Amino acid sequence: MDLPLNPFKAALRRSEPLYGIWAGFATPYAAEIIATTGYDWMLVDGEHAPNTVPTLLAQLQAVAPYATHPVVRAVHGDAVLMKQLLDAGVQTLMVPMVETAEQARALVQAMRYPPHGIRGVGGGLTRATRWDAVPDYIRTAHEQLCLVVQIESRLGVENAAEIAAVDGVDAVFIGPADLSTGMGHAGDASQPEVQDCIRRTIETTLAHGKACGILAPREEDARRYTEWGCRFVAVAIDISLMRQAAVANLARYRAPSQPAIVSTTY
Repeated sequence: MDLPLNPFKAALRRSEPLYGIWAGFATPYAAEIIATTGYDWMLVDGEHAPNTVPTLLAQLQAVAPYATHPVVRAVHGDAVLMKQLLDAGVQTLMVPMVETAEQARALVQAMRYPPHGIRGVGGGLTRATRWDAVPDYIRTAHEQLCLVVQIESRLGVENAAEIAAVDGVDAVFIGPADLSTGMGHAGDASQPEVQDCIRRTIETTLAHGKACGILAPREEDARRYTEWGCRFVAVAIDISLMRQAAVANLARYRAPSQPAIVSTTY
């Protein structure tokens, strides 16, 4: 069996934008529904959704037959957790709250086997190797793994050039909610100084030859960030879509008790 290809990693090298959706229901059934809708990628969230390694594995299995590529976000950059996720078959891993090049280099080490890293060898125990059916996995795994680091603080923005320059970091993803909140604007990324930080991070990332992504559920934001150079943009959140549709549907029959708010702070 050949090493499974990572179409998302390959697509990041092209110029067309990749449109994604946040998958936060933490169930394989909901993830599979999302995978049938045609988005280029989906973020299976292990940070803020109530996911564990087994639930993430179940979602990977559920969406495997579909073209939508699962990007898994870890709860943090712990090397032991990353090892479990990679062994479960995660090909594209996003790690939140990366603020320094030192952190980024440690994450790259966790993605790779010795002598180039510290990832432990699971061999025939792991789905990643298709239970030892993939020949020479240890020597070739890095070719199809994709590391996305999240910049979502002022310090991360200040160090964006050094982070993007780290060999083994494939892409940078900006977190507008945490960034704006950390800058004193409580989730309001529309503030000019936050927008300036976002644009500078995009430009810095691109200048180092890396792809940049962002979460932007509002259409005007998504289009602006795409114009600025973002290569992969999450334009929807499944939980928000369901809630908005449910509120709007009820409003057809009686006056809503509260407006259907479009979430921008996930």
